[in-house]
Amino acid sequence: MRDARQLVPQLCMKRDRLDDLPPIVLPAGYSIRISRDGDARYWALIMGEAFGPEWTEEAFVSYMVDSPDYRPDRIFFVCDPAGAPCATGSAYRSQHWGEQTGYLHFVGTRPSYAGKRLGYAVSLAALHKFKEEGCVDAVLRTDDFRLAAIKTYLRLGFHPVILHENHPARWRRVLAVLGELHPAR
Repeated sequence: MRDARQLVPQLCMKRDRLDDLPPIVLPAGYSIRISRDGDARYWALIMGEAFGPEWTEEAFVSYMVDSPDYRPDRIFFVCDPAGAPCATGSAYRSQHWGEQTGYLHFVGTRPSYAGKRLGYAVSLAALHKFKEEGCVDAVLRTDDFRLAAIKTYLRLGFHPVILHENHPARWRRVLAVLGELHPAR
């Protein structure tokens, strides 16, 4: 499921350490919980509103449950004061990145909850999970046009990683748009 605006390969970011994570702070009344039975509908709702209608319950099964890295305790939901899930993020692991590296996966927030830093909080929950599991660092993949997400990841201590010859120019453009002074590494 590729967006027409996506360039390949996706951009990569890394957080070099997990021993200095701040505590998770949520707006009053909000909470974070792990996934449970029936959450495919909430994941699909969040991802569908954030990224498009192709993110369905079937996509949850295909991309999340069918992954060898799947465990319900690695999928987090931020819930609003009424208990409705409104943001999600996952703390996946993959041999591709190595035994001690966590992979921040499928972070999304419903647009009606934008500006509350819920993506930051749910990503931080995943980072804490990596630390709990003995990881020493974390990576993620993202798209050039996901500027709000990239800004959040920079705030979380991630930095650009160059994995392809087209990455330096793409990172320069992204960081210039964001007004950041972080050089691509």
